[in-house]
Amino acid sequence: MDELIARIAAASGSEPEVARKAVGVILDFLRKEGPQAEVDELFASVPGAAEAAATAADSSGALSGLAGMMGGGLMGLAARLTALGLGMGQMQATGKEVFAFVREKAGDERVGQVAAAIPGLSQFL
Repeated sequence: MDELIARIAAASGSEPEVARKAVGVILDFLRKEGPQAEVDELFASVPGAAEAAATAADSSGALSGLAGMMGGGLMGLAARLTALGLGMGQMQATGKEVFAFVREKAGDERVGQVAAAIPGLSQFL
């Protein structure tokens, strides 16, 4: 995960702690929105993914309420990332780095299966 955090901080211009939280939020989103079996396989290929998602889920608190008001899905994800202080450009850079990293670890097929099952996600990959 440290390699991914460093890549995101450099690409998005965000602080490493914000990048770490953003990774957790994105992985938590995949856990909640994606097909369970495929997400489990994907997480098994990416060391630290399950832990990062769990940490984000445990610390979401008020952010979950905000995401719920935004309707969940991609809008809820954007709301949670905005709450971390990320702008749209930073969100895009973060997402690209997360998915590039996950592809390197889990392969295109697994990432494609998860992305295809989440409405609207594939347009951002």
